[in-house]
Amino acid sequence: MSAERHVLQFCHGYDGPFLDCARQYAALFEGSEYRVTTVYLTGAPDAEVEQGSASNEVIFLGYDSKAVRGLKLAAIRDIRRIAASRDFVLCIAHRSKPAYVALLGTRLPVINVHHAFGDYARRSRQLFANLFRRRLWLLGVSDAVRDDIRRCLPGWPSERIETLYNRIDIEVVQSQQVGRNAAREAMGLPAGSWVVGNVGRLHPDKDQATLIRGFARALPHLPEESLLVVLGTGRLEGQLKQLAVAEGIAERVLFLGQVPWARRYFKAFDVFALTSDHEPFGMVLLEAMAAGVPVICSDCGGGREVVGDAGALFPFGDAAALAQRLIEAAAGMPPAQAGIVASRLELFFSDRSARHRFAALMAKGFGYNSVRGSKV
Repeated sequence: MSAERHVLQFCHGYDGPFLDCARQYAALFEGSEYRVTTVYLTGAPDAEVEQGSASNEVIFLGYDSKAVRGLKLAAIRDIRRIAASRDFVLCIAHRSKPAYVALLGTRLPVINVHHAFGDYARRSRQLFANLFRRRLWLLGVSDAVRDDIRRCLPGWPSERIETLYNRIDIEVVQSQQVGRNAAREAMGLPAGSWVVGNVGRLHPDKDQATLIRGFARALPHLPEESLLVVLGTGRLEGQLKQLAVAEGIAERVLFLGQVPWARRYFKAFDVFALTSDHEPFGMVLLEAMAAGVPVICSDCGGGREVVGDAGALFPFGDAAALAQRLIEAAAGMPPAQAGIVASRLELFFSDRSARHRFAALMAKGFGYNSVRGSKV
């Protein structure tokens, strides 16, 4: 066994936003005495994923989704073998399945990071959490997710269910974002249009129907040639296109489908609008803020925690209120707003701020006491 001290990070997979989640938690230990081993339960080995994980070691277990249903005995054996090969002091597990495997396969303290609502709504998960309560700590990616967990586990001390916001590497994200003209050219958008952007699955939770209705109401008061541009795919695409026709704005609403690395092109937008009703966090808001784009967000879930005083909020489902916010955005961002956005990103949603927050959680007993002496 290695004499070095290690942190085990266990992820279900690296699809969608979860590769960056792995990077975020590996970055917590940058400059510390600990080495991070990141293990992916599903997904084939991939050199880009390995590099993007920002870890000292990356292990791909290579299971498919069907293979990790039920008891997951093979995965438990694998994680037990990995845990025995290093001097691990704790495990950070993303989502419920990796936490289940880590708790059954190791004796490590487990910090379980939750990225969605309802993870402990099921009685079976509540019982499992209570069974391993002595070495299980829970993190929500927003206060909204944290509070949802606390409601489901009312007997738990509040200090064992805490918040650690998602974050971005601000400098890296900004360096990847292309300029306004290049972004518009890449997506085939007119250079002179005033563009409202939205990125997300075409799903009821995202409520693009309110976005279309709000844009339709605002359109007579917006600059000429204004467009609503929606990036993403989903089962509601046909319905949403029909709604745009019914509102008489079909030629003003562009559905661009799935755009790889969409965050690179956010500077194409004049304003970014997120209308979700059940957003656990809202990473796209951070990416829009990093691009210097004004943001409008429904006043619910984790999105309002991201926006704070750096953008505009409207009541969920209120198309008239959204229309008013769009009209205000078209009038221009106040000169001081850019500074507010930059300060909020750094204060709450940067890797640097997350390291301080994580160290504070450790210092008050959240997690494993030995981490207190690290340089995190």
